[in-house]
Amino acid sequence: MSTLRPRTLDHVAFWVAGRGVVQAFLVEELGLRVIAQEAHFTLLGGDARRGKLTLFDAPGPREAGPLAEVVLSVPECAATVDRLGSTTVDAGEGIVIRLVPGKPGDVVDLAGVVLYAADPAATATAYEQFGFERVGDVRVEVAGAFVELVVGDPTIPERPLLNHLAVLVDSAQGQADAAKALGIEVESMVDAANTIAAFLTGPGGVRIEYVEHKPTFSLT
Repeated sequence: MSTLRPRTLDHVAFWVAGRGVVQAFLVEELGLRVIAQEAHFTLLGGDARRGKLTLFDAPGPREAGPLAEVVLSVPECAATVDRLGSTTVDAGEGIVIRLVPGKPGDVVDLAGVVLYAADPAATATAYEQFGFERVGDVRVEVAGAFVELVVGDPTIPERPLLNHLAVLVDSAQGQADAAKALGIEVESMVDAANTIAAFLTGPGGVRIEYVEHKPTFSLT
């Protein structure tokens, strides 16, 4: 059993050239709200302590690489799908979002992410070392939010659309130490205003952020 202990799937982060256009679609069409608007990124979600999306500025165009789609649970899903005409929409710059029903009266939340893999079952096994729970041949979960692997080219391009996946943990430093003991590369540690994060090199080269909320965590 892995000594890495993610608690929830915290957010999915993208590189985008037109942050404002993507942000407007997510807010106006899907009902997310801006949680934090910074000089170089925007954090969006239904609630700061639930699953979120992050948009980082970067030169375009971007390439999907290992990212197939992000899955959001939407409280008024049927009405949203009727309005948009599909359960799957392009939020801009190739960010494909699939909508699934959420609980009535709840907020928009991050249900999961679908990634390409040359060997989905083997990649799902690799995610177990990173503390994800195996729930099927090609799916792993963290507190109900999933990472699903499907057959496709997982090559990370020169200008990837996917920046990283992030999971919430109790101690970023503790997870970094556990990763090193497992022989997993720790790319960097980042001490920010509200969080401390350890960035690990995940299966297939996908970056995984193990993020700790500081006691002063003040996003609303």
